[in-house]
Amino acid sequence: MTEQQNAEHLAREDLHIVATGDLDAVDAHVTSDYFNHRSADEPMEARRRGPDGLKATIRWLHRAFADMRFEFHEVVVDRDRAAARVTMHGRQHGPFVVHDSPDGEVTDVFPSNDRTFSVEQTHWYRIADGAVAEHDAVRDDLGMAKQLGWIPPRPGYVARMLLARRRERRAQRRSHRADGQPSETDDTRRDEQNPA
Repeated sequence: MTEQQNAEHLAREDLHIVATGDLDAVDAHVTSDYFNHRSADEPMEARRRGPDGLKATIRWLHRAFADMRFEFHEVVVDRDRAAARVTMHGRQHGPFVVHDSPDGEVTDVFPSNDRTFSVEQTHWYRIADGAVAEHDAVRDDLGMAKQLGWIPPRPGYVARMLLARRRERRAQRRSHRADGQPSETDDTRRDEQNPA
């Protein structure tokens, strides 16, 4: 297999691993210092470098989405870079939890309306030593949000979002305490005083 064929194969394999949730394939698929540039909205575990970061991203996505698949339209390779233009298909079956704060705190939760979606994305890869070293993406998150009924926000759905966020923040605090991390008492008081 040529380097160009290998890069295309790795791009296709990456999205297959994500869609199927094949955690066993991750270690051989990415470098030990692999980095996902899109992980800033994900749990802290997903922001780590290496295979553990990708595994955490996969678990986070599968908590929210089922029946995931990526339809490939084209893959372009230039030396150690590959770009894949795809359509992601799936169904939301669980809460989509956003962690877009520097400390990984839950900032938003979008409960499932049990809807399907189909959105265009472009995924970018850097290949090193026969494995994926970096990942980035351009996604149609607005289109996905509309298809899943997150927007425009309806009063009943907003109430579900607020309750789900409160539940997720409480679960996150319990998890931190169980891991021996400092508890977030200030955040707890703030949530109890202002659940929105």
